[in-house]
Amino acid sequence: MVKVTFIEENGTRREIDAVPGDPLMYSARDAGIEGIIAECGGSAMCATCHCYLVEAPNGPLPEPQPSEADTLEFMANEPRDASRLTCQITVTEALEGAVFHVATGR
Repeated sequence: MVKVTFIEENGTRREIDAVPGDPLMYSARDAGIEGIIAECGGSAMCATCHCYLVEAPNGPLPEPQPSEADTLEFMANEPRDASRLTCQITVTEALEGAVFHVATGR
């Protein structure tokens, strides 16, 4: 398992165990992270798993693919440079210690 921290919309910090090889959204949803709704099931269509990357201690994440970038631009509330869709982030050992802040205002 890979330890990842989410800061929920209300400010609560929760460390979860994420499953290597799975989209990060699955582990966040299964752990009950408040604000990860995952309406489209991981197809990068809805932005209801939108988070901001706060910290990636093992180096930068891969750049978003065009479909993720488009969804963030057109569907996400308050997109920022650090915006990511957790459904598009595959859990690897390099994600250990990463911190994400759940986007607000859906």
